[in-house]
Amino acid sequence: MSKRIPEQVNCAAKFIAALFLVAICLLGSGPARALEPIPVPLDADALDLTQAIEIRAGAGPRMQVSTAPGADGIVRRIEVSSRDGVNSDWAVFALANTSDEQVDRLLVAPYFRLVGSRMFWPDLGSSRIASITPSQGIAPERQKSLEADVYLITLDPGAVVTFVAEMTTPDLPEFRLWEPDAYEEAINAYTLYRGIILGISGLLALFLTILFVVKGTVMFPATAALAWSVLTYLCIDFGFWARVFNLDLGEDQLFRACAEVMLAASLIIFLYAYLNLNRWNIHYSHLALTTLVLLLGLLGVAVWDPSIAAGIARLSLGIIGVLGFATILVLAFQGYDRAIMLIPTWFLLLAWEIGAAMTVTGVLANDIVQPALGGGLVLIVLLIGFTVMQHAFAGGAIAQGLISDVERRALALTGSGDIIWDWDVDRDRIYTGNEVEDLLGLRHGALDGPARDWLEVLHPQDRDRFRSTLDAVIDQRRGKIQQNFRLRSEDGHFRWFRLRARPIVGSDGEVIRCVGTLLDVTEERTAEERLLHDAVHDNLTGLPNRELFMDRLKAALARAKAENNNRPTVLVINLDRFKQVNDSIGLSAGDSILLTVARRLSRLIGPQDSLSRLNGDQYGLVLLSELEPDRIVTVADALRKAVRAPITFGDREIFLTCSVGIALYEGEKQSIEDLVTNAEIALNHAKRLGGDRQEVFRPILRPLGKNLVDLETDLREAIKKETLGVYFQPIVRLEDQSIAGFEVLARWTHPKRGRVSPSEFIPVAEQSGLINELGTYMLEKGAHQLAQWQRSIPRERPLFASINISSRQLLKHDLINEVKAVLSRQSLAPGTLKLELTESLVMANPEYSSKVLERLRALGAGLSLDDFGTGHSSLAYLQRFPFDTIKIDQSFVKSNGNSARPVLLRSIVAMGRDLGMSVVAEGAESEADALELYQLGCEYAQGFFFGQAVTAEEATRLLRDAPKQAVSA
Repeated sequence: MSKRIPEQVNCAAKFIAALFLVAICLLGSGPARALEPIPVPLDADALDLTQAIEIRAGAGPRMQVSTAPGADGIVRRIEVSSRDGVNSDWAVFALANTSDEQVDRLLVAPYFRLVGSRMFWPDLGSSRIASITPSQGIAPERQKSLEADVYLITLDPGAVVTFVAEMTTPDLPEFRLWEPDAYEEAINAYTLYRGIILGISGLLALFLTILFVVKGTVMFPATAALAWSVLTYLCIDFGFWARVFNLDLGEDQLFRACAEVMLAASLIIFLYAYLNLNRWNIHYSHLALTTLVLLLGLLGVAVWDPSIAAGIARLSLGIIGVLGFATILVLAFQGYDRAIMLIPTWFLLLAWEIGAAMTVTGVLANDIVQPALGGGLVLIVLLIGFTVMQHAFAGGAIAQGLISDVERRALALTGSGDIIWDWDVDRDRIYTGNEVEDLLGLRHGALDGPARDWLEVLHPQDRDRFRSTLDAVIDQRRGKIQQNFRLRSEDGHFRWFRLRARPIVGSDGEVIRCVGTLLDVTEERTAEERLLHDAVHDNLTGLPNRELFMDRLKAALARAKAENNNRPTVLVINLDRFKQVNDSIGLSAGDSILLTVARRLSRLIGPQDSLSRLNGDQYGLVLLSELEPDRIVTVADALRKAVRAPITFGDREIFLTCSVGIALYEGEKQSIEDLVTNAEIALNHAKRLGGDRQEVFRPILRPLGKNLVDLETDLREAIKKETLGVYFQPIVRLEDQSIAGFEVLARWTHPKRGRVSPSEFIPVAEQSGLINELGTYMLEKGAHQLAQWQRSIPRERPLFASINISSRQLLKHDLINEVKAVLSRQSLAPGTLKLELTESLVMANPEYSSKVLERLRALGAGLSLDDFGTGHSSLAYLQRFPFDTIKIDQSFVKSNGNSARPVLLRSIVAMGRDLGMSVVAEGAESEADALELYQLGCEYAQGFFFGQAVTAEEATRLLRDAPKQAVSA
């Protein structure tokens, strides 16, 4: 009984003590529940404690913890203070040694762990544990390590020890208990692996850098930059960076963030440089440059917050991988070799990015994932380097970078296609290969020999120049050979060659070789000669034109002034009534007549005489073979008789006559203009006397010619002062008799002579060259007035205006620029400014006319074929030229009693409509004419019945009154 009472008291005391401890725990700062100890097996190399530890974030500067129950079942209470006395984060765990042996283990908390580090605001690593305090036994000893917080702990047999760890970060991504030997083996194994990876990466970066030094092609520095970025990232990830720069433990967040940024930036640089994106589209360059600038801007963000910069860099790396792969596929489908070669490597890069994304998000958590990703990154760079090298060795950058200057010059010469010309001066032997001999049809080796052998195949006029040029180069020991010469081919024809060579001087200062190129320029010289010939010759007759005529006359006058015995005479020959003949038989027949007359006249002159075609049906002759006036008149009479002979054309004979004006040389004071003017004055006098005669210029004839000169001067002044009248004749739409447009006509009221007929001042303008200024004047005024009408009087179908173009304007090279300038200054509806050209004008030079008309049509000008049907060439060339309107000649509209007229008129209208052209009939002088044209389907008409040419003000009133009253004559 007495023994049982103390036992009960003892049990009560223990119960009270337990309650007291519970109360203390409830009142203290830490939780009251006891920890569950983790048994430490002897045969386990590593034990993962990450999920078993208890994290107490922000628990304060002191931590009170209830220990795990010991072997005796007692829960004790311990208190731990932080090292710096500040509010800290704490980790609590308990270990139990269930064996009867003392156990030594290593507690390891890595600074950085890629697994679970997150995509956004990633954990870039840090020192995790500042200190560890045990509830009993020996205090843990911190071990030296550059990669983790490592503490050596000792557990006595059967001991249960509670550990309180002061943390430097709020979380602990990985916490393991290692057997010391196993941990050392793992570290050594990873160290060897990392050394191999770093060695391969370093050698690869160094090799690509060397290639960049050898040949600075942009793809090599871009690839080398990517390799160095990967090497830098691996050095930081493997801890090598901290060893080199002696960083504090775990304090490499800034460098790790910068490495990830540079990795993304270098990938952009490589993709842009290797694919040469600037050759495909400017948008590629803008996108790459913008992305690169933004990524490099992250370096500044990394200084402020490395976690934000690294998160953006990781996201950018994924986006670059996807968009880069899409770009590679697009270029690969276009057949770009570089893109095709990069597909496998980039696909592997995408697989690596997917694995990295799964790792940082915690989907892949194996210990080998992080080293494997580092090795995969090196493998990708290695494959990229092989791809670049494969492209280089396939004939790209390296083959170009390692050639010598001599080889580069040889390649350039081969690419130019020129023939090599090499003269060995010491041996006096010229080598040109077989190309020249093949061009000339000579046997191989015929031109390989001494320089003097070339004189036999050179053109006689080129031999002395060729010989003197070679001698001069040898004598002067400098300079260059650059000359054109002709070589005779086997069939006797000559081909032009251009030689360009330089001397090579030996060590003794003498010329030992001349080396250069030989180029066949036969086609070029032929084209130049053809252009020069066409520039000063008439393209129909082949005779010299007016410019060459004046030049030869100038030379003859200079010779006459120097020798005093060679007096030139100027004859101007003009065919009588040629326009009527041309209108009746057509342009082709007219051209044949002009050619026949030119041949007849050419047979009657001497070799020193010069016959030219001045214009149209007018010829000029500089007569030097005859000096006596009576003999000159005899020659003129012979010329007239030659023209008077009948010309057979088809089944009909055509009779022509001509008038001849003669101007004799009167002395040194006479200029070429005076001679030509005097001859033309005499010609005009012969025309006034009925034609078919020759007249010699006499001073008494000058007043008659002066009228024309004065008229030309007054016309020039009227154009300059804009006093020349611009009138508008209505063109009516027959469907509703509304005004559809106007033909722009020139009317001149002379201040002294009154109204001058266009038939009088237009020929003066053509002969004097004023027709170009007159045409430009009418074009400007007509377009300006049309633009005003289109702005002020809007219509459903805009008004158009037709303006006549002369032959000189069409053949003038500035016509296109003038029309372009007018259209640019005036805002006109497309196609409403119509240029009227006659078929005779177009057929004067059909090839040139076709090109000019195409250009005018492309500018937005309308094209109208005037006087349609007056020549048989119209139908043959109607579709060849881009006309959109045809104007039927008034001879088909007026009733002349010809039974075939209605049939022809109906055919022309139907043909124009079938070809999609607008048809305008000229010469509608009565209501019957208008009704007939409307019934035939003609769309437009003009004539006295619809209105004569009026001023711009009157035409404006007609347009404004059009809805109120019909247009009438």
